Amino acid sequence: MDQLPHWSPDDGVERHVVLVAPEVHWNTGNIGRTCLGAGARLHLIRPLGFSLDSRQVKRAGLDYWPRVPLSVWDDFQEWMDALQPQAGELALFSKAGRRPHWRIPTPIRLFLIFGSETRGLPPDLLSTFAAQTYYIPITSRIRSLNLSTAVGIALYESLRPGNGH
Repeated sequence: MDQLPHWSPDDGVERHVVLVAPEVHWNTGNIGRTCLGAGARLHLIRPLGFSLDSRQVKRAGLDYWPRVPLSVWDDFQEWMDALQPQAGELALFSKAGRRPHWRIPTPIRLFLIFGSETRGLPPDLLSTFAAQTYYIPITSRIRSLNLSTAVGIALYESLRPGNGH
């Protein structure tokens, strides 16, 4: 029987998923599991619409949740001050983004930033970082993708071989 392929973050690529004011516990749990599988760090920006101690977060993240590399920040500015991302290291995702997700930059360190499930990213962030906004194309049959699905698409696209690394 063939072994399943495994990816290793040992190639020096550093990925971060940043959720600004996430509201749904099971989305965050699923995203944490995806981050662990992709070798990415998860950052949560308060306010959170749930408790991190919630049974639902742990259930969605399964037994992986305790191993998810997680940081929780009081606000976006605290996160910016601590990590000091450069302009080319940011990719903000919104239905109103300027470029499709397959055009995200692929520097060694990249921060994929997503808003809450019902409100998306705050307008001030979208205007401040307008040149670094991206969208995932969808048909007009739906309003949006599920947040955990969108994170998975963007995160794995950023890791695709031949995509700048």
